[in-house]
This record gives sequence, C-alpha cells and structure tokens, in this order.
Amino acid sequence: MPKKVLIFCDPGIDDTMALLLAFFIDEIEIVGIVADYGNVPKKMAVENAHFFNNETKNRNIKIFGGSERPLTGAPPAFFTDVHGKQGLGPIIPKVNVTNGEMENFFEVIPLIEQYKDELIIVSLGRLTSLAILFIVCKQLMKQVKSYYVMGGAFLHPGNVTPISEANFYGDPTAANIVLQSTANMHIYPLNVTQYSVITPEMAEYIETKGKAPLVKPLFDHYYYGYYKDALPHLKGSPFHDTMPILALLDNSMFTYHKSPIVVMTESYAQGASIGEFRSLGESKPFIDWPSHQIAIDFDYNRFFKHFMSLMTGEQF
Repeated sequence: MPKKVLIFCDPGIDDTMALLLAFFIDEIEIVGIVADYGNVPKKMAVENAHFFNNETKNRNIKIFGGSERPLTGAPPAFFTDVHGKQGLGPIIPKVNVTNGEMENFFEVIPLIEQYKDELIIVSLGRLTSLAILFIVCKQLMKQVKSYYVMGGAFLHPGNVTPISEANFYGDPTAANIVLQSTANMHIYPLNVTQYSVITPEMAEYIETKGKAPLVKPLFDHYYYGYYKDALPHLKGSPFHDTMPILALLDNSMFTYHKSPIVVMTESYAQGASIGEFRSLGESKPFIDWPSHQIAIDFDYNRFFKHFMSLMTGEQF
C-alpha cells in the first residue's frame, strides 16, 4: 500500500522537482500539499502548487494555503533571483486562485485526523505552518507516523549566511517549536542536500525521454541563472528538496547521526543549527529535547540511479 504523504513546501524550483519525484514514486500517495511563503510569496506558492496539479493531471491532491510570514512577524525575504519571477524559472503559470483556496489552511486538520498514524509529513520549506499545527493541536500531530524535514547545516557552511540554511533561517522560532515537539523526525541538512547534484547532461537526457518535460526548463534556470556562477565546483545544481522524498523510497542510502537540535534565533547566528556531535553526546545530550535522525552523508550513486529512473522511466 502506498505511503500517505502530506507535503509542506514553498514551490520553488527544487520543491517542484521534489513534487515531481513524489508523483512518480509508486510507493508514495500525495494526499495534500500545504503551500507556504519562502522561495516566493504565499500567493505564488499556492499558484505553483495548482500548476503542478494541472501539469500532472492529478485532481486528487488537495492544496492548502499556508503561512505568509514567519512567527516572528518579520517581513519574509524571497529568492526570485534564484527561482525566477514566479518561482518556476521561465515558467509563468496561468492559474486563478480564489480567496477560499488561499485561506483554507485549517482544512488540513481533518486530513491529518483521517490518516493519523499512517501519515508521513514532509517539510521542504519554512516550518511556520507546521509549527502552528503543533501549537494548535499538538496531540494530533504527535500521532503522525513520521516527519521528514529539509533544513539546517551542521558543521557545514550555510547558504543564506556563513552558518545558516534558508529554511531554518527563515523562521528559526518555528523550527525550534517543531524540533522540540516530537521525536519521530528525520532531518536533511545542507550536509547532504548541497550534493544532490543534477548535471546539464542528466537534464538533457531526461528531456529526450519525454516523461518529465518540466525538468529541463527548471534545471536550466536554476543552473545557468544561478548555480553555475555561485557554486561552480559542483558542475551542476543541487536540488535540495529531492532528498527527503527519495528517503521515503530508499532510506538506507543515507547515513544518520542522532541528536537533539536547537536553532539560534538572533543576530548573526540566526538560523544556525546546533547538534551534539561530541562522542559523549548520546549519553549526555546538551539539551532536554527529543533527538532526531540527522542525515550527514549519502550514496550519490544510488541518488543518481533513483532520480534518473524516476524521471525517465528507464532502469538505471
């Protein structure tokens, strides 16, 4: 039976790539998408989620409008320079979204109640909406089977500051609420996501097969518009948000380290993620919060095979 998956995201080029992967994985049934501010404003994120539904012709995926700013109340920063004017590179979706579709967030609660302990929640963006659910209905959220979160950077350079990753930086208060509220969580930080690299050759090959026509225009904008100059040593673009999705398919391709996580909330340290990596950590945690499985390494060859097989329909 396919895994029931509710995805929180801010589409976003790499979010959209992750949604495509999830759509192509037979073992996953996407039961809902919560579209938040992040890479783009909330309205664009909701429009892009509807665009994904239209492109995949999947009318069974319910879309919920999430948060439009962090819990701190600070105005959010967007990344249209990386993701494009509408968040999908050169693609400008022609989607009309009603106020009801923008402001239906709490309709997600009956969906969570419906699936409860068989539901997997994947978070690919800021953690604001997920934190709100933990504040409003903590006991229900603790019944969820498991959580897979893209966020953080542990003993690794950040991508929005020297030490901070974008999702934790964008709402560190929300990140801390989520991280201290439940223990059944896998975290995918820049330690692994920075190396989830798709190359121009991979994108070209996928284009020739015709199964996933969105891949090449998204890749071309992401790589030639940003990553080729920003991180030339990678020889491609990291598609960060694909990692939690592929973990649902092949969790064993990751190496994990177990630790509580605290996210800094102030000044130059905002968004910095702290875990226990000393040898005494397991016996003497530095804070009395739940411990999480932090991905610190992965098998790129398996990543490559899964990504290419799913996007082309061929076996790699």
